[in-house]
Amino acid sequence: MTTDGAQQFLDKFADPAAVANYAENPPRYVPGFADLHRMTGILLAERVPGDAHILVLGAGGGLELKALAAAYPGWCFTGVDPAAAMLDLAARTLGPDTHRAELIDGYIDDAPPGPFDGAVCLLTLHFLPADERSRTAAAIRARLKPGAPFVVAHSSFPQDAERGRWLDRYAAFAIASSADPEQARGARNAVDTSLNMLSPEADEAVLNVAGFHDVTLFYAAFTWRGWVGYA
Repeated sequence: MTTDGAQQFLDKFADPAAVANYAENPPRYVPGFADLHRMTGILLAERVPGDAHILVLGAGGGLELKALAAAYPGWCFTGVDPAAAMLDLAARTLGPDTHRAELIDGYIDDAPPGPFDGAVCLLTLHFLPADERSRTAAAIRARLKPGAPFVVAHSSFPQDAERGRWLDRYAAFAIASSADPEQARGARNAVDTSLNMLSPEADEAVLNVAGFHDVTLFYAAFTWRGWVGYA
């Protein structure tokens, strides 16, 4: 992936129309989107205290923040995202729970040092080049208490001769989920040309090299994978 290619994706999150309609799209493109949030909460809750402080990287939009805040009323959050407009949307999405979340405009280096009880990064790391993905994972690990859980999920699928077929399935799922067909095919082509996807094996290796242990796959749905690992 070129940095310019990733930036083109990120620039969309500054577009007012895209921000306004953001909440409609993830369920259309990500199988089991609401269940992914529920599983994330369950995996965190296995290890964190009732008054946990959770780091959420890629918190713009606030959908995972809202789901976790509703399910675990004792938790508080630090959410980090480089798109100010999406952070504004996150604040609106949280509504009465906004006071439980500190929202920071920036990247992982702008996050406080912690240590946090747990961390989440959903639908985000696939925007980063491989080297930056590794550095970001290590920076998250450095901000966690020993043994703290890290839940991560993003686009990750075989990068061999079957890559094109998986991308077709990505678009087909979105169309079957009521996405506009032209928009879905455009998204498929943008992913193909602008993002440097890794295979699930390579993505898991990123977490291991970053220092997480007992890394386990918990979610696999077409072009999406999710893992939990521990600091």
